[in-house]
Amino acid sequence: MDADRKSTVSSFYHGGRPSNDALNPDFPRMSSSNSGQRPPRDDVSSFYNPERNSIDRLNHTRGMSAGYNKNSFFNGGREEPLKGGKDEEDEAWDVYADFNNAGPRYSSAFTPANSSGYQQLPTPQTPVALETLDTNGTKVEMVTVPAMGAEWSKDEMKNMTKRGRKEKKAEERKEFWTAWRRDQRGLCGKYFTRRVLVFFMFGLVVVIGVVLAFTIPRVPKFAFNSSSPMAPATGAWANAVPIGFSHAPANFSFPAFAALQLDTTSNFLPLRFTSLTADVFDINSDRQVGTGDLGKRVIPARGFPKILLPLNITYSSANDSDVTWRGWYDACKNRAIYPDGKRTPLKFRLVLDMTILGLPGHQKATAQITDADCPIELPINAA
Repeated sequence: MDADRKSTVSSFYHGGRPSNDALNPDFPRMSSSNSGQRPPRDDVSSFYNPERNSIDRLNHTRGMSAGYNKNSFFNGGREEPLKGGKDEEDEAWDVYADFNNAGPRYSSAFTPANSSGYQQLPTPQTPVALETLDTNGTKVEMVTVPAMGAEWSKDEMKNMTKRGRKEKKAEERKEFWTAWRRDQRGLCGKYFTRRVLVFFMFGLVVVIGVVLAFTIPRVPKFAFNSSSPMAPATGAWANAVPIGFSHAPANFSFPAFAALQLDTTSNFLPLRFTSLTADVFDINSDRQVGTGDLGKRVIPARGFPKILLPLNITYSSANDSDVTWRGWYDACKNRAIYPDGKRTPLKFRLVLDMTILGLPGHQKATAQITDADCPIELPINAA
């Protein structure tokens, strides 16, 4: 409550505080110094002066209570007569009329004496673009620059820097993974949660395992053809290697084919050999007596396919008393030299080195035979 709206109780404020409110000129300050009149009654002084009640009872007057009534407070506004019924219908009430100069002013305290009550306020004009003259004398329109906005805060200025953006992204990623570990959100929306990811990964592993079981190639098994383990060379390969045995120096060379049978029953897709080479070793002396190269070849799956591996049988030693040379020479002599027509069989081992598409590195396999017939036959008069 304002200072000039407080009560004017004399016993509380020591004589009361005069009011200079120009809106209340109809209520002059009452004084107890008027001659021949009884001083005005203080309604609440009995609250602070208990002796007044006893005096009033001796004078057979009515005692006053310590309560408050209308005269205990200073009425700061102007009292208006109550209206209703027909009066309100004839005269419309506009609460804004006293402020927007659209009607009579209800207060005339600060209105000059020679004024009719209206006070025209200047109408604000819209801002107009400034015009100036350039060096040529033509008018140049200068548009007013809008006022600057609020200053940036420290957090906003930090977020504008590269370091601030990195920290913000790192914090967002940390909050995201924390929520994902708690199963509160998913990776791709609300559906790909941690539980869904576990089941998805399990199913993916199962599918990958099944696919690999059918697509990963297996190293086939090799075995010699029982009827003819070593076949004579034909076609272009027959003339690729010269045929001959020599005593001094002791050596021999001839072309041949190794008749092999493969077991590919464990493969669901055809095997693609990018290379297939072989080294031929004599079983008795464990000396290398030849090499072979098949090259690139596609082998059918789920069966027992047969292949002919080209072999280049070549060996040399110091003299013809070498065990390896003597064994291969006896096996390749003419059959007429032997009374029963049976020559000494060849005994050798193949060490296969292959690379298969779909398998890492080089794969190894071994096949050996102990009763192979020599693919060539020397003349009967060969020394």
